[in-house]
Amino acid sequence: MKYVAFLRAINVGGHTVKMDHLRSLFESMDFTNVETFIASGNVIFDSKSKGSASLEKKIEKQLQKSFGYEVKTFIRTLDEIAGVIRNSGFTTAELERSGNILYIGFMSETPEASAIQKLMALTDDVNDCHVGEREVYWLRRTAVGESQYSGGIIEKILGTPITFRNSTTVKKILAKYAR
Repeated sequence: MKYVAFLRAINVGGHTVKMDHLRSLFESMDFTNVETFIASGNVIFDSKSKGSASLEKKIEKQLQKSFGYEVKTFIRTLDEIAGVIRNSGFTTAELERSGNILYIGFMSETPEASAIQKLMALTDDVNDCHVGEREVYWLRRTAVGESQYSGGIIEKILGTPITFRNSTTVKKILAKYAR
């Protein structure tokens, strides 16, 4: 089965990782057809394993051993990614409006209801969020410098590790690998 690993803390905050090294680490875990997609911690691979949670733990353990720091890992199948793209909670018109950018945050579990309510209370003219089962969708309607939000703030409010990707990147991964 084909999987996508969305890795947190790769090529940000001083943690530089060469993509060929990252591919070799995945291959050393007996994954096949390993590819990286842009240098921000997106690894596409095949595995005989059927459990995302066990794959996440296996990858996290190997990357911690190799890099010396925690690399939180979020696994999705291509079918799950297709669902993520379909279920953003925003209308097509809102997503296509000039200047709007949708970020998708990948999580391992659903945040507590009280945390979701706290995040939703911060919705304003610039930022809007929708929380799914294991994703948070952040619609930003202005330049980053004009927004009070950041991925780190959303993560802190929801109380669970998250890694964010621009929805354009997620769509490109699906388009390239869902053939």
